[in-house]
Amino acid sequence: MAFNNNPNSWRYEVAAPSVSVPSVDINQIMKMVYLWMTLGLLVTAAVAWFVSTNDAMLDLRMNSGVGIFSMIILIGLAVGMGMGMRSFSPTVMAGMFFLFSVIMGFNLSLTLFAFLAPTITNDYGQVIENPMYDPTALYAAFGTASALFGSMTIVGFTTKADLTKMGTYLVIGLWGLIIAMVINIFLGSSAVSLLISAAAVVIFTGLTAYDTQKIKEMSMLPELQSDGNMAMKFSIMGALTLYLDFINLFLHLLRLFAAGRD
Repeated sequence: MAFNNNPNSWRYEVAAPSVSVPSVDINQIMKMVYLWMTLGLLVTAAVAWFVSTNDAMLDLRMNSGVGIFSMIILIGLAVGMGMGMRSFSPTVMAGMFFLFSVIMGFNLSLTLFAFLAPTITNDYGQVIENPMYDPTALYAAFGTASALFGSMTIVGFTTKADLTKMGTYLVIGLWGLIIAMVINIFLGSSAVSLLISAAAVVIFTGLTAYDTQKIKEMSMLPELQSDGNMAMKFSIMGALTLYLDFINLFLHLLRLFAAGRD
């Protein structure tokens, strides 16, 4: 799974300053960014756990049509939030963000079930051993993603280097990654899938630092500091960007850790 979290899709509203102003102080807007992101991840985790332990909801998630429809809604919400940042109210933006988090949790419930359920029921109603059962891989992927994300967001927040050029290359790499994933749907190659995940880990690790730096720089703009509503909406969009960096990092690390057990 990969989402295009190209910051240029919503940052066009306010021009970034030409000179970076490094700071180790977390301003109020950045505090809100991290708060929204944390709340979004908690909602996603809670919904994923609930659905994975509820037979009726899990059966609904296993329906391929429902899965595709939920992905379309996720993409629509992300695009809608970016396009409507100027016109939507903070309440609407917050509602869309939490709805995004809920649907993401619904989608991830199948992954959670696959790695945490020791047994499954086959098409004949027989309870059999789950071949994907591997909680260690799940926990290792989450821990590694958290460590990488935390380290790179600190780098992005504190470095004096301009990461703009690196970010440009990473965004290009992200689009290449999406194209490769689409092609591999038809190829069905497990080797290509692992290469994609390895590349994705590198890309989203770098994007975490790049996105953090850009969000920090924009959070210091006077236009945002003086407009409470815009600051709130900006913090939600910043949270969505970092949220997607973390989710993608976790999922691709999970694929690599799961492959390592074979």
